Amino acid sequence: QVQLVESGGGLVQAGGSLRLSCAASGRTFSSYAMGWFRQAPGKEREFVSTIGWNGGTSYYADSVKGRFTISRDNAKNTVYLQMNSLKPEDTAVYYCAASRVPAGNWEAYTDWGRGTQVTVSS
Repeated sequence: QVQLVESGGGLVQAGGSLRLSCAASGRTFSSYAMGWFRQAPGKEREFVSTIGWNGGTSYYADSVKGRFTISRDNAKNTVYLQMNSLKPEDTAVYYCAASRVPAGNWEAYTDWGRGTQVTVSS
């Protein structure tokens, strides 16, 4: 089991950037694939991006491809989501999660953070 805490959310204008961080506890962080999901009010949880245990594999939702970049630092037990060219439709609570393998479905993830709010104004 790994405990996850997200940070870095906030209010930004359209076209701006934010970098989310997810700090993990536990010595086994480097054995997990990590993912980012988001959920807007009234909408279902949506896959954003995932990264393999060593950072060699990553996948993105079409809606964020080319704008968001996922990365990880296993020495710091942290995964990041760099978000550029933000749009109002990116507004959501962003969650990080841990899984055995990189996956686009939330059911594959066993541990979740509490989320961080990202609001993009037009």
